[in-house]
Amino acid sequence: MSQRRDWRLFLPEPVRSLPADLAVVVAGVALTLVVTLTPGLAETPLRDIAGLVFSLFLPGYALIAALFPERGPPIDAEDRDRMGGIDGIERVALSFGTSIAVVPLLGLVLNFTPWGLRLGPILVTLSGFTLVATAFAATRRSALPEDERLVVPYERWFAAARDELFSPASRTDAMLNVVLVVSVVLATTSVGYAVAVPKDGESFTELYLLTEDGNDELTADNYPEELVRGEPASLVLGVGNQEHRTVNYTVVTVLQRVEVSNNSTTVLESERLRTFTPRLEHNETWHEPHEVRPTMTGERLRLTYLLYEGAPPAAPTADNAYREVHLWVTVRAE
Repeated sequence: MSQRRDWRLFLPEPVRSLPADLAVVVAGVALTLVVTLTPGLAETPLRDIAGLVFSLFLPGYALIAALFPERGPPIDAEDRDRMGGIDGIERVALSFGTSIAVVPLLGLVLNFTPWGLRLGPILVTLSGFTLVATAFAATRRSALPEDERLVVPYERWFAAARDELFSPASRTDAMLNVVLVVSVVLATTSVGYAVAVPKDGESFTELYLLTEDGNDELTADNYPEELVRGEPASLVLGVGNQEHRTVNYTVVTVLQRVEVSNNSTTVLESERLRTFTPRLEHNETWHEPHEVRPTMTGERLRLTYLLYEGAPPAAPTADNAYREVHLWVTVRAE
């Protein structure tokens, strides 16, 4: 037995006998779970690449492999329609199409379960479906006569690619090989850069106010318009981090008496009410139910929330804030 084959003897029999293409499917599922659940790797572009292959190709390929375990007709076959199986191009196309059909269906079913559409249940569901379909594919393929089984000629492909790249027939072929390699490197680098470095316009922070309805649900409606001095008014402050980095925020709540004239707003008096300091990871949303107790009275006062990255200035205003949201309220003495 050749030395190259010796290491396979250490693997369990079901793994050792698994066809190469199905072994790649299992390895792809394992790789996706590792890069998705491992801290540090989960923030790299590798997670996006593995996730795309995991959701758009592997489930469909495993299912198609289970449905069509036999090898396809040769490309130059005269009567392809009467021969069983599907060829490689059809198998790849059906794999993408089946994945696009199956994955949303699994998500729809998962949405009506107690687990919902969260990362953990999605990974378990897609991984389980893919691995079960892979097991069926391996079982059905092994039941066929050896000359009818699907065999992916990866060794022949690798040998042909190696000969074409490193032993070209002419200088023209060599130059074309160099151009091909450079093109692949540039395309891969461009895709990796686009995934790893988002556009400037995609970096932002959300700041908003919500209220709670009678069913403890959050809604952007029914804001308080009339308050009583010293009595609490309930609101929910929301901050969403889409800056592609961890940010230490500060939100300053002030009640202002303002004068509006000629499209210009002048602050006549300001009362500082509360300060919040959330620390948010990228793509994290923070909701903080709280109460405000104004002491300033008057009509058409501006209840303003000023958001800053880091510490706020000594005199927070709407002009020097990163984000601002406000409500117009009337505060009565009693």
